[in-house]
Amino acid sequence: MRISILSVCLVAALAAAGCSRESAPASDSSPPAATPEAKVSDTAVAAADRDEHSYAQPDRVRIDDLALELKVDFAAKTLAGSATYTLDWTDPKATELVLDTRELKIEKIAGEGADGKWQDLKFALADADKTLGSKLTIDAPQRNKRIRVAYVTSPGASGLQWLEPSMTEGKKQPFMFSQSQQIHARSWVPLQDTPSVRFTYTAHVTAPKDAMVLMSADNDPKAARDGDYSFKMPQKIPSYLLAIAAGDLTFQPISNRSGVWAEPAMVKKAANEFADTEKMMETTEKLYGPYRWERYDILVLPPSFPYGGMENPRLTFATPTVIVGDKSLVSLVAHELAHSWSGNLVTFSSSKDGWLNEGFTSYVENRIVEALYGKERADMENVIGRNELAAEFKTIDPKLQALALKPGTLKDPDDASSATVYTKGAWFLQFLEQRYGREAFDPFLRSYFDHFAFQSIPTTKFVEYAKANLLAKHPGKVTEAELDEWIYGPGIPASAPATVSPRFDAVDAARKGWVEGGKLPEAAATAKWSTQEWVHFIEGMPETLSVEQLKALDAAYKFTGTPNGEIAQRWYPLAVRSGYHDADKAIAAFLEKIGRRKLIMPTYTELAKTPEGLKLAEDTFAKARPGYHPITTGSVEAVIAKAKSAPAAAAGQ
Repeated sequence: MRISILSVCLVAALAAAGCSRESAPASDSSPPAATPEAKVSDTAVAAADRDEHSYAQPDRVRIDDLALELKVDFAAKTLAGSATYTLDWTDPKATELVLDTRELKIEKIAGEGADGKWQDLKFALADADKTLGSKLTIDAPQRNKRIRVAYVTSPGASGLQWLEPSMTEGKKQPFMFSQSQQIHARSWVPLQDTPSVRFTYTAHVTAPKDAMVLMSADNDPKAARDGDYSFKMPQKIPSYLLAIAAGDLTFQPISNRSGVWAEPAMVKKAANEFADTEKMMETTEKLYGPYRWERYDILVLPPSFPYGGMENPRLTFATPTVIVGDKSLVSLVAHELAHSWSGNLVTFSSSKDGWLNEGFTSYVENRIVEALYGKERADMENVIGRNELAAEFKTIDPKLQALALKPGTLKDPDDASSATVYTKGAWFLQFLEQRYGREAFDPFLRSYFDHFAFQSIPTTKFVEYAKANLLAKHPGKVTEAELDEWIYGPGIPASAPATVSPRFDAVDAARKGWVEGGKLPEAAATAKWSTQEWVHFIEGMPETLSVEQLKALDAAYKFTGTPNGEIAQRWYPLAVRSGYHDADKAIAAFLEKIGRRKLIMPTYTELAKTPEGLKLAEDTFAKARPGYHPITTGSVEAVIAKAKSAPAAAAGQ
C-alpha cells in the first residue's frame, strides 16, 4: 500500500502471511546450503509471532484454495454468493474451521463428504468486536476437504466502496471497488483473514452487462464486457491482496505485459503518466530477479479511493491524484510495483511486522526512482520522508516507533505508524546498504526474495537470515547490537546515514530570502521546480504566516485551487492555521472531491482546532461523506468527534 506518495498502499494506515509450504523456485542467486531453512513449521512459529488480529487457527486447519461465486448488486450495494474452501487439516484432532467475518449475513454452510455429496454443517457467529468483527465457528466433525459458506455482504461493508454515477469520472455508471488491507477482506468474504495464510483462488462474478469486473487475478485486456466474468489466481496470496472492482472501465496498453484500466475519460491520460511502467519492471528485475506475476496492470480508481495505491497482485489500485501531467508523482507506481517482490512475494505474517512489507518496498521504490529519474530526485524524496518521520515521531508512542512491535502494541492494524513501517524501515535498509556496499547488499536482498518467495514470515525470520547471510559473511560491518537497535528500539539510531539534497538547499535559501526579506524567488528558478521542491518550500514555512504573506504567495504561485494534491495537502493546513479565509472555498471543494486520507486529513485536523474551522469541516464533510470510503469516513469522524468533545472535557475539569 502507498500512504505517502513522496515519502512512504494507504492507506495504509494504513498497513494491509505461518509460512507457506512452497519452496522458492531455483535462481542463479539462490543462497548456499548453509543458509537457514526458509520453510517454517507451524509449531516453530513463536507465540509472539502469531497474528493477534485474526480469530483463525491456521495451526489446526488452513485454507489452501478459495472458489468464489459472487453477484454484484449496485442497487442493494451488496455482493451475494458463496465461498468454497479447499482445506488442509494440519492438526489430526481439529474438527472446527474458524473464520473471520465482519457484518456478513451467513445464509448456509455445507461440507462435501467423501462421497461427493454436500451436507449442512452447524455453525455459530459470535457477537461483533469493534476491531476484529465476528468469529465464525464451523463444526466439521468429518474434517471435510471442502466447505462452502453462502453469504451476503452489508451495504456498509468496511472493505467495499459503492459509488453513485455522480461520484465517478464519467458520471454515467455506478462504481464499486474493494480495499482489503489491513483486515477488511473479512467484510466481503468470510476468510482466515491473516497474512499468515496464503491461498490460490478462482472466482465467477456476475454483474450488470455495462459493468466491467476486474480482480487481483488474470484479467484479460481483451475480455468482453458481458456481465459474466471468471478469474484465476494461480499464485498463493494472503487475504489482504484479494481485490475486486466493477464499473465503466476500459483498457490502454503500456507494454505487452502492462497497461492501465480506467474510466474512458481518464484512461489515455493515465497511460501517458504511467508510460515508464515497463522500464520500472525491467529495472527491478535486474536488481532483484524476475517478475513472477505474469501481468502488471494499473487500475485508476475514482478520487474517493482512501490511499495512494494498493498493491493487489497483477492489478495495482491507484489514486487519480498522482496524475498531474509531469510524471512527478509516479513513484506511486514504483512503490506498488516494488511490492511484487517485497510484500506480495515475501509477506509479513502479521501487522506487527508491517515494515517487512512497507520498509522493504519503500527502499526498492527509491532504488527504482534513482535508476530512472536520477539520484537527485531519489534524495529529495528521502529528505521529504525523513522530515515527515521527524514530525510524526514527536507525537506518537515510542512503542510504535519500533520496526517489530510487541504483541498487544497495535490495537487496530489500520493505526500503525506510517513513518515507522515505511520510512524507518527503508532507512534501516539504506543503513545496511551503506555499511556493506551495493556489491554485497544487492545480492543479499535478491537472495532474500528468492529464499522466502511465496512465504509469509515474521521479523524473527528476517533477523535469522540477515545474521547468517549478511553479518556472518561480512564480519565487522554491522554488529548484532546495531541490528537490534534498529529493529526493536524506538526512534532513529545515531548510525542512520544522512541524506542531503543540493536542490533543497537552494529551495531553503529561496524561502529564507522571502520570509526574512520579502523577496520572492526568481521566476526563472521556480519555473523549473518539481513537485518535490514545491512541497519542501511550503513544508519549511513558519507555523503561521500573515494573510498578506499568503496573498503574495498565492498571487505568485496560485497555490489555492492547485490540482496537485501533494501541494494542496501542505498549503491548505498552513492557510487554515494562518486565518487565510480566501482559501476556504477552495478548501471545501478539495475536501469534497478527494477521498484520499493522506491528502485531506491534515486539513481536517487543522480545521477542527477552531470553532469556525470545525463548522467548515462539519459542513464540508456532510457534503463529501457519500463519496468517501468507509475507512476515510471513520478517520474524519474521529477528528470531528475529538474536537467536539474537547470543550466538554475541559469544562468538566
